[in-house]
Amino acid sequence: MEARPLFPARYTVFVLCLALTFLFFVLMFAVSIHFFWPFLVCAVLSAIGYIDTHQTRHSVLRNYPVAGHFRFLFEAIRPELRQYFFESNQDGRPFSRERRSMVYDRAKNIEDVLPFGTELDVYDGSYGWVNHSICPQPHSEGDMRVTIGGPDCKHPYSASLYNISAMSFGSLSGNAILALNKGAKAGGFYHDTGEGSVSRYHREGGGDLVWELGSGYFGCRAEDGTFDAEKFQKLAADPQIKMIEIKMSQGAKPGHGGVLPGPKVTEEIAEARGIPIGKDCISPSSHSAFSTPLELLDFIAELRRLSGGKPVGFKLCIGHRWEFMAIVKAMLKTGIKPDFIVVDGAEGGTGAAPVEFANRLGTPLRQGLTFVHNCLVGTGLRDDIRIGASGKLISAFDIAGVMALGADWVNSARGFMFAVGCIQSQSCHTNKCPTGVATQDPLRQKALDVPDKSQRVANFHRNTIKALKDFTAAAGFDHPKDFKPEHFYLREGLREILPASAALPWLKKNALLTDDHDIPGYSTYWAMAEAESFQASKSVEAARALQHHKGHH
Repeated sequence: MEARPLFPARYTVFVLCLALTFLFFVLMFAVSIHFFWPFLVCAVLSAIGYIDTHQTRHSVLRNYPVAGHFRFLFEAIRPELRQYFFESNQDGRPFSRERRSMVYDRAKNIEDVLPFGTELDVYDGSYGWVNHSICPQPHSEGDMRVTIGGPDCKHPYSASLYNISAMSFGSLSGNAILALNKGAKAGGFYHDTGEGSVSRYHREGGGDLVWELGSGYFGCRAEDGTFDAEKFQKLAADPQIKMIEIKMSQGAKPGHGGVLPGPKVTEEIAEARGIPIGKDCISPSSHSAFSTPLELLDFIAELRRLSGGKPVGFKLCIGHRWEFMAIVKAMLKTGIKPDFIVVDGAEGGTGAAPVEFANRLGTPLRQGLTFVHNCLVGTGLRDDIRIGASGKLISAFDIAGVMALGADWVNSARGFMFAVGCIQSQSCHTNKCPTGVATQDPLRQKALDVPDKSQRVANFHRNTIKALKDFTAAAGFDHPKDFKPEHFYLREGLREILPASAALPWLKKNALLTDDHDIPGYSTYWAMAEAESFQASKSVEAARALQHHKGHH
């Protein structure tokens, strides 16, 4: 019969701790009192092992007392080990080390050149590029700006082609907000407030603001959580606020509201949001000020009137196509148009989002942007409405690429977070950001030096715009607005290379207003959309049958 061991091998570390505890206990009295310290260490480890064998929460610790704790230790520091020791220049998500380094270098005014050629696989299926010209243009010295404001806007705004996307005070620290806004002031570009409204740090910075109005109506919120027109009018009159943006959804967690627990509602956050200190702050998943496309446009008209004619628009991540088309039909029916639409891609980021929402919900930017652009072109509305784009856009190629697909300007959140000091530790939701960017911990915030970081924000913007000018000139153009779909190349499969003009559908002006159109990806959803409701008016099958019937008549 095979002899059984005295104890399972997985208990080896625990038994060794017990044995050493006994040994050092004897030596402490027999040899020297100095053995007390190793005795104490081993005794503590033995006590931990005893607790491990009797607890019921972790099976690993019951089976591997003491030793099992190393599993949790290594798991805790795994991101840091990968980032600092094992990650290549092209690894790392959501931004590779190479892309982060590009931002850091531009923020620090360091020459951001790449030695020895690209590390990207130019034959990868996701690789995209813009072709250069054999006759490049001289470097443009013009101001890279776009005027936002439709026919009903009394105070159009001249915006930079590259701006700070929505990040609230609360998700970012006060020092981070202040540094971003001071950088925006110095660089002449705007800073989106995020749905947390205008804080004292936004005001102190003095930079141009876009006031994002979410479903919580922070800054213009009645006691019952609904929209307060009087409060809105008072705040919107602030000359620092240049535009109003209604947040319909965001790419990282579309259709998801938020709850800020009462203990996190500090005096400063309560002041900015117009809510009671120390009470739970609920941001619903949908707006209470409107529930149909027609009501949305009435709300836009009201905000434009209350703000004295400032540009008013909305931001969304494209979901059901008929819902956006219903808004377009409401524009045609009422004649009310937003001054701008910001399209947020599903690849956008946030401080905290459920995994399924972040990974598998919403339309990516490239598809969402072209869809919005096509809908407006196909209904003759595009000339009066500007389109912004956001979602992992940090380089000149990123900007040129989305402008080729229909954007008029670009917003970036995480790009400017890197400029202000973020190291992608992905601890935003823990309140333990190591750089003081995404935390409300006053001690951690002190690590972020506002004068230094605000200058880096301005540097990053200036150097990115300079790179955009150089990139545009190399393609043979005077301005990035000259980029068109035929200049942006994509791989389709392993062999075929197509310009975006061929790889993606593009609608002609007023194409959706004809009675007999049959456009894949558009006509069916157009038939399902009604200006009176966000709900589909008919099923996909019924809409297709209707299109088929029209096609035969």
